[in-house]
Amino acid sequence: MPWYDNIRIGGLNKNAKKKDIPDGLWLKCPGCGEIVYRKELEKNLFVCSKCGHHLKITSWDYISILCDDGSFQELDTGILPEDPLGFCDSKPYPVRLRNAQEKSGLNEAVVCGIGEIDKFPVSLAVMDFRFIGGSMGSVVGEKVTRSIERAIERRISLVIVSASGGARMQEGILSLMQMAKTACALTKLKEAGLPYISVLTNPTTAGVMASYASLGDIVIAEPKALLGFAGPRVIQQTIGEELPEGFQSSEFFLEHGFVDIIVPRNKLKKTISTLLGYLYSG
Repeated sequence: MPWYDNIRIGGLNKNAKKKDIPDGLWLKCPGCGEIVYRKELEKNLFVCSKCGHHLKITSWDYISILCDDGSFQELDTGILPEDPLGFCDSKPYPVRLRNAQEKSGLNEAVVCGIGEIDKFPVSLAVMDFRFIGGSMGSVVGEKVTRSIERAIERRISLVIVSASGGARMQEGILSLMQMAKTACALTKLKEAGLPYISVLTNPTTAGVMASYASLGDIVIAEPKALLGFAGPRVIQQTIGEELPEGFQSSEFFLEHGFVDIIVPRNKLKKTISTLLGYLYSG
């Protein structure tokens, strides 16, 4: 058989097998729309090298970025969510919880423990948006409160990394109570003279933003993070005014004094350790 009989138009062998490409090898950047090689993103801490967009990462990714190798010890792992209201929306709350646990590999929307950041001991709480949108229910409020109390007890600094859509509606008023509970605990931390650094990531909104996320002695935000309480349409309908462009970005918050500093992810650990050095020396 002549060689050209075994070739299709375009020069491809019609008998050749299509090479499989593993899922997730390439990702589309939400910022610029470019297709980016996943391994390159991982090396760059999931920050797009083309536009600087900070993609969402997990709680354990942040722990790996911030904490000295082998220094983090997770605590309060046995506190598990329940269904106090017997709540059911499109599915029963226990089913929603089970799905979130299977999807994220976490028991709840926050990971808490103690660790070191450039040798500075810290009580660390890191939220995870994968778990029901990083929403704050009774367990999240309890674990964050324990992290604050642990900082007081051990006389160490507190660092909280937030990523949340707000209070968890499936727990109703019990969820909203966590706003006051965590704020009261932070008052005790302040009275003890211990520093609290709050890190706002994309997104940090609603009840979490209205409580412990906004109460840091120093508030850090990642670039172009979505921050705020309610969505723009709700705010616009409430106040009856046109809203400025980008008013819920970390850059807008910095300009208006709500955020102290915007820090790219690759400089987050160094910035926090430098701030802790100043705060401890003070």
